[in-house]
This record gives sequence, structure tokens and C-alpha cells, in this order.
Amino acid sequence: MSTRSALLRLLADGSFHSGTDLGAKLGVTRAAVCKAIRAWLAQPLEPLDARRILKLLADGGVRLQRALTVLEEVDSTNRYLLEHAETLESGAACLAEAQPAGRGRRGQRWIATPYHNLMLSMLWRFAGGPGELAGLTLAAGVAVADALEAYGLRDVRLKWPNDVLWNDRKLGGLLAEVRGEVNGPTLVVLGVGVNGYLSESHAAEIDQPWADIARISGQPPARNRLAALLLLHLRATLERFAEEGLDPFRRTFERRHHYHGKLVRMVHGTGETTGTVQGIDEHGAIVLQTRSGEQRRFHSGEISLRAT
Repeated sequence: MSTRSALLRLLADGSFHSGTDLGAKLGVTRAAVCKAIRAWLAQPLEPLDARRILKLLADGGVRLQRALTVLEEVDSTNRYLLEHAETLESGAACLAEAQPAGRGRRGQRWIATPYHNLMLSMLWRFAGGPGELAGLTLAAGVAVADALEAYGLRDVRLKWPNDVLWNDRKLGGLLAEVRGEVNGPTLVVLGVGVNGYLSESHAAEIDQPWADIARISGQPPARNRLAALLLLHLRATLERFAEEGLDPFRRTFERRHHYHGKLVRMVHGTGETTGTVQGIDEHGAIVLQTRSGEQRRFHSGEISLRAT
């Protein structure tokens, strides 16, 4: 365990600790302790604790005793699970305090303040081929929104295909990576990032409106409880998706979709299209109705509101 991690865990008990005592326990100087505290504890935090998460999961009827990994730092929780996939069971999960190479859509870097946000991935095995998994991220988005509302947030919305919004600001996102043969089986690693608290320096790197739990709720995020809720909801959703596909989640996604029924601009591979969002089809494509009355379906692209 690094000095940084050990310091955070010593301070997590809420008791008084002098800089001298902390330095003696960690084998560093008092000045080093003060520097670390200024750098990492500008905002109260709750370190991830595998035992607490496992207990909360067990209370929810799920046991992941040998299938939950909590790391201090990893380049990507998705990549970690992919690299260890051969030895992992379906439902295995990985969380990390810091993820310097985390990715969002289109290869963009996922920006997160270490020890303050939630970055996790879950591995799942499907019997069928990748073609049967269309719309998986939409169903997973519903699971994330449901978990956030179970946590206590209200008015959580979704943006096709894989963003989680609050008050039209990005609160989280999903990234699925798929490995499999045409006829199956298929391995999926689903990554989820949720903004717990973003420092001013990290927030300045984000080029779109954003939200975090600390500012929404006025309290530091209870990350272990939220992690357990996300894992519980994701597991239940992936189990049902394996049996029934996207259909049970389509209408819920549409109800939560921030752009449903609105005039939008869709930027796609061959240009851009303006139309009103009609819904999601059985394959997870977004359906737009253009001004000419034509209905067009898109499986990829970027949508934004279009002024009428």
C-alpha cells in the first residue's frame, strides 16, 4: 500500500491525528504528511473499502467474495478485467481510486479527481454472439440511473447512447468493450464512471456542462454504498438482458431519455441530420423523424438539442 493510500485510510476513521503521529506511523516526515493532506484532502472523502462493499452486496443477496477487486490505481478498470478475464467469473468487478488512462466515448480521456469519484467495471459472459447485444449500454444506463435514484438523487436522466445526466449536465457515463465470435460466446466488460466530486483543476479540463454528487447533494459522496448499489443494479440488469434482450428496458430508457420528443441535431458518419426523437428501436438505434416526415435510425452518432 502506498503512503498516500495508507494516509487516507488512517484519516478515514474521523479521529484526531497529529501530523507527527501520522508521520511516525507512515515512516515519513511531518512536512510530507501536511503536503499530502493539502493535495488530497481538500474535500472530505470516503476511501473505497472492499469489505464494506462486499457486506452491502451480501445484504442485497449477491456474494462476490472472490470476484471483487479494489485497486488504489490502475490505468483502466476495463483493461484490468479484460487482461484477467480467463480467471474471472461472470459478474466479476473492479474498482479503482485513481484511473489515469480511463476512457470515455470515442477514445476521449475520462477526467476524475482521484479518491473522490467512482470508477468501476463489471465483466459478463453471454452465450450468444455480439450481434445479440445491441442496446446493452442503454439497458446498463437504466441500471445506473436506477442505482443513483436508490442512492438518493432525483431527476436522473439519460442521453443516448451512454451518458447519465442531471439537470442537463453530465454526471456519469458508460463504456462497453466486447470480445467474441460471431455465434458466441461473447465477453463484455462494462465500465461506469460517476462524478462524486470534481476538483476545480479537474473540472477546468472538461469541455461540457458537468455535475457531481457532492454539489448536487451538498454532502461528500458515500462511495461504498453507491458502489454496492451500482453493482447490484448492473448485475440484475445484465442477468435479465441475457434472457430477454433490450425489450424490457426500451420504454424505461425512453422515459428517462432527456431528448425524447425533442428536436435534435444528430452528427453522424455521413454528415448531420435534424429531427425529432421518436424513441429507441428494438436494436437500440435512436429513431428521428425529419421535417419531411421520414423516420431515420442511427446506431452511432452524437446528438444535441436544436433550436426550433
